[in-house]
Amino acid sequence: MLATITSAGLRGIDAEPVHVEVNAGETGEPKWFLVGLPDASVKESGDRVFAALNNSGFKPPRTRTTINLAPGDLRKEGPCYDLPIALGILAATGQLKAPQLDDWLIAGELSLSGATRPVRGALAMARLARALGKRGLLLPALSAEEAALVEGVEVYAVDSLARAARFLTGELPLTPLDPAAARRRAQTPPVDGAADFSEIKGQHALRRAVEVAVAGSHNLLMIGPPGSGKSMVAKRIPTVMPAPTLEEHLEILGIHSAAGRTLSGEMAWGTRPFRAPHHTVSDVALLGGGTIPGPGEITLAHHGVLFLDELPEFKRSALEVLRQPLEDCEVSISRSAGKVTLPCAFMLVAAMNPCKCGYLGDTRHECRCSPTEIQRYRARISGPLLDRIDIHIEAPALSIAELRNEKPGEASAPLRERVQAARLRQHARFTGTKITSNARMTHAQIRKHCTIDSTLGDLLQQAMEQLSLSARAYDRILKVARTIADLAAAEKIEAPHLLEAIQYRSLDRTVFY
Repeated sequence: MLATITSAGLRGIDAEPVHVEVNAGETGEPKWFLVGLPDASVKESGDRVFAALNNSGFKPPRTRTTINLAPGDLRKEGPCYDLPIALGILAATGQLKAPQLDDWLIAGELSLSGATRPVRGALAMARLARALGKRGLLLPALSAEEAALVEGVEVYAVDSLARAARFLTGELPLTPLDPAAARRRAQTPPVDGAADFSEIKGQHALRRAVEVAVAGSHNLLMIGPPGSGKSMVAKRIPTVMPAPTLEEHLEILGIHSAAGRTLSGEMAWGTRPFRAPHHTVSDVALLGGGTIPGPGEITLAHHGVLFLDELPEFKRSALEVLRQPLEDCEVSISRSAGKVTLPCAFMLVAAMNPCKCGYLGDTRHECRCSPTEIQRYRARISGPLLDRIDIHIEAPALSIAELRNEKPGEASAPLRERVQAARLRQHARFTGTKITSNARMTHAQIRKHCTIDSTLGDLLQQAMEQLSLSARAYDRILKVARTIADLAAAEKIEAPHLLEAIQYRSLDRTVFY
């Protein structure tokens, strides 16, 4: 007897339908065969499924049984096919008489006892079920909580194989999870004692640069000696970013669900991601990839912050792969298993020392680096990559008086309010387009929204010539100036806004060349 159940597999961060076809009662030796390009974890599902069937009060098939995961040219990975395979066996052997079995999309890992365990990519599976017109999904409880955030499809939580079978036959009534209740549970309240900008002492210029960068979603480079607070500032940037919109929230959760981070509790729901890979990270780990392409650090930082501490210590190849994603906000990965395009609209925040020993220009410490060593250290950052970083700011060493000062700095809340007001002006400006911030403006939008008069044009030309800046830097100065004007609630870019924006590019030459 043949039974077919619809499940799903992940391709990047999206789900694709996988039909689990089970044919039991075949003549021949009583064995089971699993086909359809399964990986090792899928091949091992037979042992889990057969033990789960026995321990749930069902009988494993006693004839030759073939299980096909279609389409056959899509490589299958992970244990998410355990539950649909088990239910398919029950239906094929006549132990499960469930009408309209194909109305459901089913996924879940099984323990040997028959209990279900959560799987990756529940949000993507819910979107797929809605697109396929399915009545609903059957998922393990924790995965169902994620899937319930998607409206337009019913999601049922099943904690065991036996309960799933009883529900499909109509013996056990279950209530679908409420999307509104799931979204309320997904909102993480602020934690007392969480990181806040009030803990930053001094560094007023750096705080201002962070405010401008976050307001326009501009990339930021901090340069200063060890102990000046660069990493401390970077870790607090998410606290001044506006809360993600509902659509952004679902995108973030979808990516982290596909990577399995929501299941392990690494990703706090309702927050923007903050990724800080070590400088030994590989190109694939940073960009994404693998046999079956999956998200890397830049995709996990989507709608959040990617922090690269000790920027020159990263491999040159790892840094250079960032150039195209920084421009396009997406990355295409081609492998033998297929090609996927992953989103990566992140804010790059980088930190570095002015030289290898870290004390170049520090009045309290002597730099031990030779001119050749300084030049070699600085040359690790290529000009094209530096051009793509909108704001460069120095973080000088703090004085003893600043360190002893007990007065707290400005907290994250007022900073976030000013940033939110500037972002609202940008949203109104870009209504009807896919652009959400000044940093993402196209050339046409720069010409439209960043107009300056002839006097300011002459000023900018003089700065470009003296600093030998590139054409890309010209556009980025105008974008930053537009953001500074938005923070000041100004309709047009004025001289103070442009001068401040030019100041944030001066490190192109004074530090790197």
